Amino acid sequence: MKFALARQRPDSQPRPHTSSRDSVVRPTLDELIALSQPAGSITLARPTAKALQSGQYLARFKGRGMEFDETRLYTPGDDVRTLDWRVTARTGKAHTKLFREERERPVFLSVDYRAAMFFATRGMFKSAMAARLAALVAWSAHRHGDRIGGQIFSEAGSREFRPDHGQGSVLRFLQALVEQATPASTLETRLALEEALLHLPRHARPGSLVFIFSDFRQLTPAGESALSRLSRHCDGALVLISDPLERDLPPGRHRYADGRGELIIDADRHTQAEHAARYQTRHDQVQTLARRHGLRFVDCSTAESPVAVLQRGSRKR
Repeated sequence: MKFALARQRPDSQPRPHTSSRDSVVRPTLDELIALSQPAGSITLARPTAKALQSGQYLARFKGRGMEFDETRLYTPGDDVRTLDWRVTARTGKAHTKLFREERERPVFLSVDYRAAMFFATRGMFKSAMAARLAALVAWSAHRHGDRIGGQIFSEAGSREFRPDHGQGSVLRFLQALVEQATPASTLETRLALEEALLHLPRHARPGSLVFIFSDFRQLTPAGESALSRLSRHCDGALVLISDPLERDLPPGRHRYADGRGELIIDADRHTQAEHAARYQTRHDQVQTLARRHGLRFVDCSTAESPVAVLQRGSRKR
């Protein structure tokens, strides 16, 4: 039996209701909006800058970076790669597609809200960290004049947001992060992450900057292939979020509960070593995948500051 648990600490007196404690589990919309200020210290630029986009920052831009405008009759000198074969077949005359340069770079945010993300022993829930990281990137992208879109996925399904410009697109995404910050009541589906990754290349247009905030549990070969396809036309960052307990299991007896059941673990040296090795395997899998496909890898602990994580991630290759 699996648990997506928060560690329970003994407390003889009931604690008063405080918004700060609640935000560790589920951030409020006001808190995510307030992150627009510290987002000014975060840059989405990549060190390997190759092209200046109208979004006011330098970044490598894969794919066409163009948006379809219209179709017209083919004229000598047109690039044959832009031929519109459907219109050509229908009319019997060669037609070519015209594209116009996109004014903003789409920034696509993928947020993991599966059951295992609602877990913490220190800092905040992994899901709460993912929401704050996504909010910071969204506000930073908005400051650069970019379009913001994304997906929020869990065992219950995935909700997609088409990239759009303006503060309204940011607020709609942040509102969804708050509304959906509850573990799905359905049984855990092993393919939830795989299905979300398979959808990414369909929703993230060529030239997009894609961030994936997840613990990357149950990353399948099909999910890895989807990331490989995505990397051919988009820049991306894999942000691995973990709780300190996932990395290092302290010795002794531990009790965990989620309101529906509890789990007791007796951690000896063998259990500790096996636990650490299991996490390290997942960490290395994600890091190697990022390096192989030219994606940025960011390692994030729930005990860290979200702003510090992204500031560090923007500096490291």
